[in-house]
Amino acid sequence: MNFIDKTKVIIRAGAGGDGKLSFRQEKFISKGGPDGGDGGHGGNVVFAASRNQNTLAAFRYQRELTAEPGQSGGKNKRHGRNGKDLIVPVPVGTVVSTLDGQELADLTHDGQTVVIAKGGKGGFGNAHFVSSRRQAPGFAEKGEPGAELDAALELKMIADVGLVGMPNAGKSTLLARTSNAQPEIANYPFTTLRPNLGMVDIDKESSLLFADIPGLIEGAAEGKGLGHEFLRHIERTAVILHLIDAYNDSVVEAYTTIQNELKAYDVDLSSRPQIVVLNKIDGLDADIVADLADQLKKVLPDATPVYAISAVSGQGIRELLYAVRAIVTEQRKAVELEVPEEDAIPVLRLTDDTAAWMVTPTDEGFMVTGTKIEQFASRTDFKNEEAVQRLRDIMKKMGILHQLVRKGIEPGQNIIIANKGTLVY
Repeated sequence: MNFIDKTKVIIRAGAGGDGKLSFRQEKFISKGGPDGGDGGHGGNVVFAASRNQNTLAAFRYQRELTAEPGQSGGKNKRHGRNGKDLIVPVPVGTVVSTLDGQELADLTHDGQTVVIAKGGKGGFGNAHFVSSRRQAPGFAEKGEPGAELDAALELKMIADVGLVGMPNAGKSTLLARTSNAQPEIANYPFTTLRPNLGMVDIDKESSLLFADIPGLIEGAAEGKGLGHEFLRHIERTAVILHLIDAYNDSVVEAYTTIQNELKAYDVDLSSRPQIVVLNKIDGLDADIVADLADQLKKVLPDATPVYAISAVSGQGIRELLYAVRAIVTEQRKAVELEVPEEDAIPVLRLTDDTAAWMVTPTDEGFMVTGTKIEQFASRTDFKNEEAVQRLRDIMKKMGILHQLVRKGIEPGQNIIIANKGTLVY
């Protein structure tokens, strides 16, 4: 399966079912009481994070995600069936945003679910509107449309450890040596064309998830090479494992090149906890390895450890993995402590502007906008005079008709309720 970590989709929640306009029919009674049932609610579009998913490739062929609509109400006050929710499995680490960049959801742990688009409410049948004043209502509500949006999906892997380094530094070899991952390995640069994940067992009690990021080169943050496309996958790692080929002409230059690219990325990654690893030390004398380590320590931030290993022979890997586990454990605890205790208490927000509305004069008439009035309008059958009269009554109670008079509306002018419908004053 191709590795896809960015894509766009069209999301459509289910529309609500229409309410039923119906009157009870009984023997010897030509027209009994109203008995139209309510329509069912439309299904939601729900994203569910799953460890069983590791790419967004499925969305290359399924761009439209549509939930089931609610069914219309029936006679004898029968309620229409609610539409089924559409459950969309996505990899852990998926971020859902609008096309203009507004983040809608960040699915960071296995099993997490988020309603991305809410289904429309079902319309009321005419039986719902029976009252002492209106004993035989001759109208029913239409179902609300479900929410629709174009969304961008972006996968940011949630690994414990991110492997970075120059091309051919041995990252894939280390991952293959320590985990069940099977990355492509060859003796030339850029054999890794996509991030690889591998679960590395530290001992019988613990394991860590490693992400191998394609090799970086100078200018990667500006779009050169391959690695810039995948730097987002180490944004959330607890520790960065920076591999350097011990046979490099200058290990210091190799280190500073990658460090500069991490710093130049959208999110400064250079300050993340790091372990620097000299790889391919097999065949080198111990004093040469020690000298290379000393060269690096002169340019490394304080307390940055340096380890020397051979990913091929396994030399030094066990000690490295224990050190990695210690830093990951420390970082994860630090993140937990950063969450203030009071944040666990839900904040009650008293502001509710769903009932707010606005009247704006236009060349075609007067435009009325507002969440609540638009919802009422979307449920109104504008071909049914009784339904339209009910909408007028609602507008009067909300104060909209009074505001229209103050704005100078004249008989015969249009009242346009967003794009939901038009009525004449």
